[in-house]
Amino acid sequence: MIPIKPVSPGSSDKAASTAPADVASAFLKPGMLHLSALPPLSLYVHFPWCVRKCPYCDFNSHEAKGGFPEEDYLAALRADLEQAMPLIWGRRIYTIFIGGGTPSLMSAAGLDRLLSDIRTLMPLDGAVEITMEANPGTFEADKFKSYRESGINRLSIGIQSFNARHLQALGRIHDDNEARKAVEIAQANFDNFNLDLMYALPSQTLEEARRDVRTAIGFAPPHLSLYHLTLEPNTYFAKHPPVVPDDDASAEMQDMIQELTAAASYEHYEVSAYAQPGRQARHNLNYWQFGDYLGIGAGAHSKISFPHRVVRQMRYKQPKAYMEHVQAGRPVQEEFEVGRNDLGFEFMLNALRLNNGFEANLFAERTGLTLNVIEKALNAAEAKGLLYRDYKIIRPTALGRRFLNDLQQMFLN
Repeated sequence: MIPIKPVSPGSSDKAASTAPADVASAFLKPGMLHLSALPPLSLYVHFPWCVRKCPYCDFNSHEAKGGFPEEDYLAALRADLEQAMPLIWGRRIYTIFIGGGTPSLMSAAGLDRLLSDIRTLMPLDGAVEITMEANPGTFEADKFKSYRESGINRLSIGIQSFNARHLQALGRIHDDNEARKAVEIAQANFDNFNLDLMYALPSQTLEEARRDVRTAIGFAPPHLSLYHLTLEPNTYFAKHPPVVPDDDASAEMQDMIQELTAAASYEHYEVSAYAQPGRQARHNLNYWQFGDYLGIGAGAHSKISFPHRVVRQMRYKQPKAYMEHVQAGRPVQEEFEVGRNDLGFEFMLNALRLNNGFEANLFAERTGLTLNVIEKALNAAEAKGLLYRDYKIIRPTALGRRFLNDLQQMFLN
């Protein structure tokens, strides 16, 4: 974390590091936030193109019909980053995540250019985690070897299933053999990688879900993400719902996942995340612990803290509009300051996803507020058996994890 000193409202970010505390504190308004330290900072880079839009996908992705303007987009990303630098001046980047879409559609030279631009403009931590999303069907051994040489040190592979029938139902461009081949290429080039799988798929049985999980564990990935298929609004599946396992069948699949991952020594540390010891996703942990992140690229979101406020941003979503607005010096479509009354809920919405919870002092550290502002909700959640807390730790109970949405909503102001 970066220690900071109080600064009077309206002062520049540069002045924030030099203003005398006794002078600045005289100008603080009642009710203003006061962060004693800025949280760790991550960088998210969005690549908006994919080969084909999946029927369940609600991410900002667009089919790359006839290719995509790689050079122009990379130039826009650099310009976007340059324009954002005053917001984060002097802060070190601890993790980078390149997501999409399908970033692995990028050429090896394009990825190398992107990482070179980032290194040129931003100070990176010596142990920076750099993750790239990749989908089977876009795997080429030589290209992924080049990705590794350019600096990618963690891969996140969108397997979803090792069952050919389920992959077809999900609209994936790869089959079961390509899924296995992708993992083998990842193993040959990366010592840190994640496998994304989904369960409660259309017409999926418990035994089929079990085979998927066993197959994934058989590759011994350092990290597993196991998601329940959800029918998100504004997707093809929302308009044409497939027949999926009911709640009881889904619960059996969840129990099975718990048993198999625990038996293979994976820690279930977040709602959908399982990791070998010491292999948690550092980038995602920063999100869940209410850290900061700068998002560049079409539709990317940012959350950036200052000594007395927390700001959120969203870039323009359509790739063409995004590149045009970057060129005009206005890549941000929406920007707002998170209200004091919303910070407690936003923190808890993220932190309660962690099975082991969080240290009590982290709340004040990341929000600039005291626990007193959520004391009523904490007491109510504890009384219902949804939350455990002591002088050091606050975490959801087993019941709280089961009814996580209800627990989170108790902190909604």
